[in-house]
Amino acid sequence: MPALTPDALRAATSAQRAQSFAPLRTFVHMWGVFVAVQRYCSRAVRLRHLEDVVSGGVEDPADAITCQFGKSKAS
Repeated sequence: MPALTPDALRAATSAQRAQSFAPLRTFVHMWGVFVAVQRYCSRAVRLRHLEDVVSGGVEDPADAITCQFGKSKAS
């Protein structure tokens, strides 16, 4: 959560410059999604794995996604 403060400051500054609440709504939505994912350890681990797959560029992300769905159906 340490990134919360700089992100909030950026959103507030951007909202002030643009004279719009849109940057603040985006910030609240982004952090809401972050909290929803982090709330469940398995989701957070899965998201980090998929982020690694995508950033690595070696493995096909579609294979990684379908592999997980195949495991859940078998359980």
